Amino acid sequence: MKYALVTGGSRGIGRAVSVKLAEMGYHILVNYQNNDKEAETTLQRIREKGSDGERMKFDVADEEAVSTALSDWMNIHPDEYIEVLINNAGIRKDNLMLWMPGDEWRQVLDISLNGFYNVTQPLLKNMQIKRFGRIINIVSLSGIKGMPGQVNYSAAKGGLIAATKALAQETAKKGLTVNAVAPGFIRTDMTTGLNESELKKQIPVGRFGEPEEVAELVGFLVSPAASYITGEIISINGGLYT
Repeated sequence: MKYALVTGGSRGIGRAVSVKLAEMGYHILVNYQNNDKEAETTLQRIREKGSDGERMKFDVADEEAVSTALSDWMNIHPDEYIEVLINNAGIRKDNLMLWMPGDEWRQVLDISLNGFYNVTQPLLKNMQIKRFGRIINIVSLSGIKGMPGQVNYSAAKGGLIAATKALAQETAKKGLTVNAVAPGFIRTDMTTGLNESELKKQIPVGRFGEPEEVAELVGFLVSPAASYITGEIISINGGLYT
């Protein structure tokens, strides 16, 4: 049994990635924070692909909750390990920094950046012992380019990009690859409320992307065909920013 953990796996890009990895034969651990119904829908989609999975309900920003959930899983599966980790959980709290209260800054960084540490660090040892692992961090165009009104989100994703490059160098000799995927405008809950008709005029391909397109890229990076790719930040944005 091959195991993959997808944080923020109940909807959007996380759901599409979960389904893609299920197609590749992985048993999916679907992490989510609150929405049991959506997480169950993701599991249903996974089972439709002939695989299976389980829900893992915890807040990635809560270090103690993460530690407990992962330790419990490891105790139940002493001879197995999570070989693929997709750090996808994230939130937006858009605001001009002039008007940004501290909690909007902290919440965004806690989930995207501290959440990356909380989930990744406990899984590294077994990946290195087994000499195989795939860590893929879902970042953003905002973390590369910087976006006005998203200083907090840009900082969180920019920090995660730098962490990706550093961790890749630490773990490459142990058979791990660490990469990041940087979507532009993808049609998910995260982009609900944006003026798609106006924004797509700025995108050379003339449309928003679909979560399944991001999932295809993630699937490639997980596959053996990508074993010589590590420390890379791969954009998927329709040519909006290259």
